[in-house]
Formats: sequence, C-alpha cells, structure tokens
Amino acid sequence: MALALLPAALQAQSPVKTRMNQLADGLEKKVVAWRREIHQNPELGNREFQTSAKVAAHLHALGLEVKTNVAKTGVVAILKGGKPGPVVALRADMDGLPVTERVDVPFKSGVTTEYNGQKTGVMHACGHDSHVAILMGVAEVLAAVKNDLKGTVKFIFQPAEEGAPAGEEGGAKLMVKEGVLDNPKVDAIFGLHINSQTEVGTIKYRPGATMAAVDWFSIKVKGKQTHGAAPWSGVDPVVTASQIVMGLQTIVSRNLPITEGAAVVTVGAIHGGIRQNIIPEEVNMIGTIRALNSEMQKTIHRRIPEVATNIAESAGAKADVSIETMYPVTYNDPSLTEQMVPTLEALAGKEKVVITPAQTGAEDFSFFQEKVPGFFYFLGGMPKGKKVEDAAPHHTPDFYIDEGGFVLGIKSLCHLTVDYMDQWKGTAAAVSSKKK
Repeated sequence: MALALLPAALQAQSPVKTRMNQLADGLEKKVVAWRREIHQNPELGNREFQTSAKVAAHLHALGLEVKTNVAKTGVVAILKGGKPGPVVALRADMDGLPVTERVDVPFKSGVTTEYNGQKTGVMHACGHDSHVAILMGVAEVLAAVKNDLKGTVKFIFQPAEEGAPAGEEGGAKLMVKEGVLDNPKVDAIFGLHINSQTEVGTIKYRPGATMAAVDWFSIKVKGKQTHGAAPWSGVDPVVTASQIVMGLQTIVSRNLPITEGAAVVTVGAIHGGIRQNIIPEEVNMIGTIRALNSEMQKTIHRRIPEVATNIAESAGAKADVSIETMYPVTYNDPSLTEQMVPTLEALAGKEKVVITPAQTGAEDFSFFQEKVPGFFYFLGGMPKGKKVEDAAPHHTPDFYIDEGGFVLGIKSLCHLTVDYMDQWKGTAAAVSSKKK
C-alpha cells in the first residue's frame, strides 16, 4: 500500500540508480573529508594549484581521461560510458574569496594573503569547496557504473568563478574560449550551488532567468581643487559625485519597466580628497550593475553615462564613465528544466523541490549556458530547524554549511546525468542541443 504512494519514477527506479545511491551513501565520509581539507586550504581565483592537483589525482585514479591547466588551473576529465549517447557536462567551481573566516570549526582556514593591496584572510565563503568535493564524489560514482551509462560525461572543475585577478582572464568565459564545450561537443550541462540559507534536503530552481547579469562601472568626476573654506573658487567633485550617486538611483525607479525583471545599480566605493579643508580635484567611484533582462541591461548601460555626465556638466565638472561587461544572465533552458525537474522530485520528494525567486547575485555558469542548454539549481546547506535570518549569507566571515546535504548533491547530479541520457532520443532538449 505504501509503495502506491511513492512517485512513479521512484517506484520504477532502475538498478543503476539503486547502485548509484548505495555508492553515494558510502562516499559521504570521504566527501566530507575532501571538503574539509579544501576548506582549510582555500585558494583564490587562477591560483587553485593545490585544489586542482588534488582533483586531478583523484580523477586519474578513477581511470578517466584528464586534462589539466585548462583556463589557467582548471581540470577537465572525460568518462566514456559503455553505450552511445549524448555528452553531459557537470561543473564545479574551485576558488575561494578574500574573506577572513570567523566560524569556529576544526578545519577553519588560517590562510592569509594580500589582495588589492590589503592584507586579508582567504576563505571558502561561498561553498565552492563543497562543490568540488561533491563533484569528486559524483565522478567516483559514475566511474563505477560507466558500463551502464548511455553516453559520455565531461567533468569540469573550473577556476576563478569569483573573477580573475586584475589583468588576467579566467573563469567559465576563458574555459569556453579554450573549447571546454567541444571535443567531445557537450549537449547539456548541469551545475549546482550549495546555499547557506536553504535547509538541508531542499532543492531550489527556477526556469529561465535565474541569476542576474553583472557588470562593473567606474566614474571619474573631475572638478577644480580649492580651499575648503572657499568652495566658490573651485568646482567641488565631492558634492557632484554625491549628486551623481543619487541620480543613478533614478535609473531603476524611473527608467526601467520593473514588472519585467529586477535590476540594481549600486555604488560600492567612493574615493577622493586627503584633508578636511581641501576640496580635491578628483573623485572616483566604482559600482555594480545587475539585471535579469538584457534589454533593461542595455538601458542601464545607456543611462549611467547620460546621468553622470549631465549632472557633472551642470556643476561645472566633468565625468568620465566606463562600463565593463562581466557575466550574462544565468538562464535555465526552459525545456531542459521541465525535462529534469521530475528527476529531482523523485529523488528528494516533490515537496522538497521548489521554485525560487530570481536572484540579483550572478554566476559565471551563465557562459556555459550561452553555448549549450544548461540547468543550474541550489542545494540546501542550512542546518535543519535553523531560521533563515539566523544563517549567515554567502561571502561573509560567518558563512557556514551543514555537510549533511552533500549526499543529496551527489545523487542529484548522478540521477540528472543518467535520466538525461536515458531520455535522449526524441526529447525536446535533445533536439535543442543538437541544433546548437
């Protein structure tokens, strides 16, 4: 009687899925140990030397075809299944952040470095250590059942998701540029991101635009230096910059159709002046743009220079604006998403697989999705029973992940891979992938 209440996909679970689940359960301690070692030894983007060496050694031991030094420090491995079929790519990012860890755990990071001229700690404050360990576990599981796989798996361990050091290329963009989605050509790509504010056991996803496009901007406001006691004898770039900051806020509130998607224009830093009684000659500001709609993104790109230069001109100053395009929108292919969500529901339970609101955070997984259909989802990493407001967000010193969700992460990527391969013939996603 109880069997009749189970989802149909779970009732009919194949022998290979049963085997994968058993293997994943048995790997939990090993995966947790990998994660803790990586967490204790974090490395910044394009400097993931120890991490990539550990990954490569593991993949070599599994008998995979392994290529190192991809996009600086990336590792790519190929697992050929026993039967013909599509090529499925699975991705994990490897880099840490310039954050000093405050969480009191036995494997706390003590690594320090200099970043942008400042001394700082280095920490896996976004969960990339978890991603690496989980995908290492996935590789071990799929390698054990390779004779049953109807296709090929490409494992992508990516550096510099958080951005490359100044003056360097890196991340998913560079991997795509170097041909990571070719030879063999990838038909679909899956990726997950652990989330510190989603309870363990829960998976969240969104069809279509899921995370925002991100761009950087800088504005240099040039005035005329003078004594602070006689501002009328110069042109004050501090006051002008302040007016520009406020003017930029009207772009989202007054120029964008906000019902079509979220957007953000944030000034993150302002630098100018050296003394209380000197009005400086120049003020520099930097900020970020987020948009979930490409047309809205174009409008923001047009309006920032218009707002800044005209406000500056009205004050007798001059504003030079530059905008650097960073990541596109993280876009889950709707057909692929619809095809694969039942796999997650059968695995985690339908009530534990929920649609999440779009996020204004960004992900360079989007570069892969520009080239092939992709599905990116969020894996719960918050301890059960904890309140969301009490869980530290990503990129903070108190960021914490409950490792109890790792096995679900392993199983989800394995099941998505097998189901995609099994459903390859005649599916909409397959047709879409072949066209690309």
